[in-house]
Amino acid sequence: MTERSIDDLGPVDYLVVEFPAGQQNFTGEAADQLLQLHDSGTIRVMDLVIIGKGEDGTIMAQELADLEDMGEFARLETELAETLAEEDVLTFGTTMQPGSIGAVLVYENLWAAGFASAVRHAGGQLITQGR
Repeated sequence: MTERSIDDLGPVDYLVVEFPAGQQNFTGEAADQLLQLHDSGTIRVMDLVIIGKGEDGTIMAQELADLEDMGEFARLETELAETLAEEDVLTFGTTMQPGSIGAVLVYENLWAAGFASAVRHAGGQLITQGR
C-alpha cells in the first residue's frame, strides 16, 4: 500500500457485530466475504478487533495481530491503521450480552475515495451521514 494523505481518504465507517452465546456458527464465510471486499478495492480494512464478553461481564479484546493464527487475515496486518482506542473497545463491549463474541470493523470506503477527495478540494465537507 502506498502512503496517502488524509485528503485522499474515502469515507471511514465502522460496524460492530455480535455472536450471542449458543448461536455461534463460525464457518469462515463472513471472513471470506470481508477479504473479498478488501481485495477487490471496495473497502480497506483499517482496524479489526475481536471482543469477547465473559459470563461475569469481563470484556476481553484482541487485535488482529494478537491472534496466534491469522490465516488469510495475515495479509491485512501491514495495512491496519489501528484506529480504535481501548475506551472505544470497552464501550462496544458493554453493549454486548454476556457469553458473546463480537468484532469491531473500521473500514475505508475506497469506492468513494475519489469523490470524497474532489469534494474536499472544492471546499466541501461532510455535515451528516446516515444509514
